[in-house]
Amino acid sequence: MRKVLQKVAKFLAYALVFLAVFGYFYFILPFWGMPFNAQRHGNPPLTPAWALECWLWEDDQNTAAYADSLLAGYRKYDIPVRTLLIDSPWSLRYNDFETDTSRYPNHKKWFMGLQDQGYRVVLWMTSMVDSYSKDTKIQESGEFYQTAKENGYLVGNGNEIKWWKGKGGFIDYTHPEAKQWWQNMQQKVLKYGIDGWKLDGTATLFRNQLGPIPFLYQKAHSGWLTTRQYMDLYYREEYANGLRTNPEFVTLARAMDRGFHPEGFAPIDASPVNWVGDQKHHWKSKSQTPAQGEAQKDIALEGVQGFESAIESILKSAKLGYSVIGSDVAGFSGDSIPARLYIRWAQFSTFCGLFLNGGHGERALWKRSPQELEIIRRFSWLHTELVPYMYSYVVSAHRGGTRLQRPIEGKYHYLFGDNLFVAPIYKDELENEIHLPEGQWRYWFDDKEVISGPKTFTKKFSLEEFPVYVKEGAIIPLHIQRAYTGIGDSTAANYLTWLIYPKGKSEFTVYDTKDQTPTTLIVNQQANVLNLQFKGKKLPSILTIHAPERPKKITLGRKEVSFQYDFKKQKLSFKTDIIGEAKVWW
Repeated sequence: MRKVLQKVAKFLAYALVFLAVFGYFYFILPFWGMPFNAQRHGNPPLTPAWALECWLWEDDQNTAAYADSLLAGYRKYDIPVRTLLIDSPWSLRYNDFETDTSRYPNHKKWFMGLQDQGYRVVLWMTSMVDSYSKDTKIQESGEFYQTAKENGYLVGNGNEIKWWKGKGGFIDYTHPEAKQWWQNMQQKVLKYGIDGWKLDGTATLFRNQLGPIPFLYQKAHSGWLTTRQYMDLYYREEYANGLRTNPEFVTLARAMDRGFHPEGFAPIDASPVNWVGDQKHHWKSKSQTPAQGEAQKDIALEGVQGFESAIESILKSAKLGYSVIGSDVAGFSGDSIPARLYIRWAQFSTFCGLFLNGGHGERALWKRSPQELEIIRRFSWLHTELVPYMYSYVVSAHRGGTRLQRPIEGKYHYLFGDNLFVAPIYKDELENEIHLPEGQWRYWFDDKEVISGPKTFTKKFSLEEFPVYVKEGAIIPLHIQRAYTGIGDSTAANYLTWLIYPKGKSEFTVYDTKDQTPTTLIVNQQANVLNLQFKGKKLPSILTIHAPERPKKITLGRKEVSFQYDFKKQKLSFKTDIIGEAKVWW
């Protein structure tokens, strides 16, 4: 009996070893690439500053006429938009890069006209060559697919899979002639100055199908590829080719997304902008329940998600090392967007690198409630004002330094740069528990009082405000163009505003968005005088300083200068365009 048990134990041990080895080579290695992901990821790219401004898109009416009407409304109601994302379908068939002129007539004039108005344009694409495309003008594309297959341009000899928008094969990025054919097609729109691709997640579906069993390897021109290797090729090749046509080109790619790819969808060094998706218009609320008969599955990937899923995925992406991350404001899918959810999601997105306002549901804010219009406009402008602050961390991350978002202790708490602490409201309640980190902090929306951490407390936040705290000693550079946020107004448009909370000695460096030339402001608080010293590139500046008392005078060199003091806000401000030293005297 004992020998039998020993044999059984030995057999089970061998079986477990076999299953572990089989499981590793069958799934873990080809799908996740573990444990080799550290060598896949480099520092994040240098995301251009325009991509940090507000994005807009919608997925209910994919036409030039509707996009024009939406942009006109945002201009009329003074809601900032820098980038227009055009999702699918925009082409005759998916990834033929031929503009569907029934949706986008006079497309050359239209695309270039958007650029002339100061907008950036990003188009949706995937890695698929389809024999059938859903929702496009040309749906049956057998000849298009067959041409690619016969020329050897597709991985796995043209092996086809079904995906959420059709059926087709994967372009072979390892085949020089296939890449040339593919990139020549892309030039049909890149020549109009297109600024980026939204790279949707078809590469994660890369597989061979052995009957009902998926096999996560396929034969390419250069040899066998795993799913993980093909994903890397997709994100790297599309980004690199875009940069060859436009040095400020971006790709919008998935970062972390629930548990699908814990190693990250796109390689970090090929990820200038990232989003997580596709969430529903949903959060924890006593008044919100799913509509009867409403689909409980997103379009691209299985699963029902909401606001918390977006926050979790963004913070996991940040922890992994991604730099500029966001989500579809108010969620991607669903029948209607709850007003309070739209407001809270926009407030959260204000303090993310990517502010991506779009998806299904009404995005014309002037057709929604006046409260939504007013609050979301104000926070959209605040996000826009924060671009110089965010760009400093883009440069830092690119050089191997501090990233923009860093999760810390507390429910979804994180640092936004070094100087801002955010504790998002993630459910339909005004109250939120705050775990304030160590140090001295001021509440962003009422900054008269200093709060010392670490400290845990519960506070109510009206819909007009959000749990954001600024560190004592902080220097926050802002580009202010409007008065909505109360920090400045349109007279500041040609200046860089430095919002300063003096404590001891601190400094902050901003970078020219073209060549990254630095300008550093050093602040040193002493007994009765505040020293402010500029180094680097000369910048016309407005210094806005938190000061409980009106100063006696301000000097630039030996010259005394005029200033304004707001007793109610406890702020003093003055303008300067020198590189040198200023002093504030009390």
